Amino acid sequence: MKKALEGVKVLDFTQYLSGPHCTSVLCELGAEILKVERPGSGEPERKAAPMTPKGESYQFFAYNRGKKSITLNMKNPEGLEIAKKLVAECDILVENFAPGVLEKLGLGYDVANSINPGIIYASISGFGQTGPRRDEVTYDMVGQAMGGLMSVTGYEDGEPLKVGVSLADYMGGYNASIAILAALHYRTMTGEGQQIDISMQDGIWAMVFPDRANYFDTMATPKRFGNKLSSSTPFGSYKAKDGYVVICTITDDQWQNVLKALGREDLSNDERFMTRVLRVKHMEEVEGILNDWLMERTVDEAVTELKKFKVPCSNVPTFDQVANDPQILHREMIVEVEQPLSGKVKLGGSVFKMSRTPGDRKQRIPLVGEYNEDIYSELLGYSEEDLEKLRAEGTI
Repeated sequence: MKKALEGVKVLDFTQYLSGPHCTSVLCELGAEILKVERPGSGEPERKAAPMTPKGESYQFFAYNRGKKSITLNMKNPEGLEIAKKLVAECDILVENFAPGVLEKLGLGYDVANSINPGIIYASISGFGQTGPRRDEVTYDMVGQAMGGLMSVTGYEDGEPLKVGVSLADYMGGYNASIAILAALHYRTMTGEGQQIDISMQDGIWAMVFPDRANYFDTMATPKRFGNKLSSSTPFGSYKAKDGYVVICTITDDQWQNVLKALGREDLSNDERFMTRVLRVKHMEEVEGILNDWLMERTVDEAVTELKKFKVPCSNVPTFDQVANDPQILHREMIVEVEQPLSGKVKLGGSVFKMSRTPGDRKQRIPLVGEYNEDIYSELLGYSEEDLEKLRAEGTI
């Protein structure tokens, strides 16, 4: 079976999460990823907890399966020359160093473009390659904070909260991969490569802004609503006798179905609740009606009754319950992969369910420098004597 990005070659100078996630998406869709690592130790994320009993990092597993590891010291002049030769052979270059680092090493966009005018050169950073914050050191939580996500996450009277996963990193990786795919299509039409500049702050702000766009009408600072939705009710997590129920209603018809489930059709024509806007104005009354009903029911009882009337709802499963959810298992979102040291390891499956070119997450991670000989000899023409010399000099 052919893959969607078969024949596309990516030079991967990424590390940690945002950049490796981007190139992992490209790899999953069939691109050949030449992952450049430090001679000897490899990428720092290889040592990130949690680790298997054999000392391999689950984080590294997540974002580096199927890539081809080569080692290269670009601070060595010969290493820089090798990197330039690789640029000439690749379609895409992805990096997530601090802005300017690769340029100082001698491989900025202008240099790469002069070598290969068709190169798509993607940079992912906290604040982007331009602007007053360009050089600030950034990790995921900073991106979440500075993108506005923490200002609207959590409860009004509590501390601001980050999301439970590294969302700024993920969005940086996803946005970069989307831009790269668009740039590949543009190059197909024109033959021209281009530079891509992805900011983690931009990615978070782009997600936060639509739900809080009315700020520019009211100039009132948005509040944190916890699990509620500021624009609709009932919408959120609500306490039943033995746990919590998630209920999501948007339309007026869904509200009528809630009333049917609650046995409160007597409120069907109550003027306070006739529209979504009116229900938000009377949120306390709406939620009071729901809470009175939930106090007398278990989670299972409540969910069963609500689903009878097609109210969007669910329980709030624990992590182990999600890991054993028959839907997750049916969709192959947990796969078993044979890793080089740890043996069979359960890892996340592919979200890309495509009829002709599905994503492939069943590949293993490479050992550090495992593909040095293949890439340097077969792609660039170095002899075994050349490689021995480069190893001795610490270049690879």
